[in-house]
Amino acid sequence: MRKVVGNAPVRSGKVKLELPPLIDNGNTVPLSVAVDSPMTTADHVSAIHVFVEKNPQPYVISAHLGPRAGRARIATRVRIADTGTVIAIAQTSDGSFWSDSVSVVVTLSACLEDGLI
Repeated sequence: MRKVVGNAPVRSGKVKLELPPLIDNGNTVPLSVAVDSPMTTADHVSAIHVFVEKNPQPYVISAHLGPRAGRARIATRVRIADTGTVIAIAQTSDGSFWSDSVSVVVTLSACLEDGLI
């Protein structure tokens, strides 16, 4: 996450991360992130980043937005390797960072190397 935020503080709030808290199959997990923002030229979300704590590659997605996006919201499906924390970080046009996190329990893990199952 430091590659994204550097030494800037990351505050709680403005971001709403939604995904199921209990995941039967980690191979295709629905995830959405919405950020409270007016999405004007002067005040908008410039990027949304999602990290999954225990994935082999924790930096899962990065979406770059601008004021013409209208809404600061993304929805996708991700792979989650194991029980842990999913973190969404939004970067705003003023350079501030906001976050939300969700703890998830995965019953069938994804992202495993061949031969481990």
